[in-house]
Amino acid sequence: MTSIMIMLAVIGGATLSIQAAINGHLGSKVGVFKSAFLTFSVGALVTALLIFFFETPHPVGLMDVPKWQLLGAMFGVPYIVIMVLAVQRIGTAVATVAVIFGQLTMSMLIDNYGWLGNPAIPFSMSRLGAVVCLGIALGFIYLSGKPSTARQDAVTE
Repeated sequence: MTSIMIMLAVIGGATLSIQAAINGHLGSKVGVFKSAFLTFSVGALVTALLIFFFETPHPVGLMDVPKWQLLGAMFGVPYIVIMVLAVQRIGTAVATVAVIFGQLTMSMLIDNYGWLGNPAIPFSMSRLGAVVCLGIALGFIYLSGKPSTARQDAVTE
């Protein structure tokens, strides 16, 4: 079951990269906020249909949970807006790896301190190594995508 969940998470990450690439193009044509609005509108419609047809009953309603837990919905907005802007300027790969770097760093802090009601998973040197490796990978991906000065000069002439 763990392998299936990891594979589903990888597929989820792949779909986010596809979404970022598409939204980057859309945002450059119609505007960043209209692109974000479309993402959330279609997402709300699809989610409503999934709830209607597949959601099983739960003893607690959405408005019965602690109000701070509803704030999680707001964090999608800056993500979408930032990605629409970033992909246009730095490309899908750099933007995606930068997002993953931010996710990994914050998730390790959440794990280590048990923030937001999550179980504490202690920080380790192997986790630090993973963040450092991802930071290095981000640098390599960014630098490999930058045109060299010679190529830039040839293009501008």
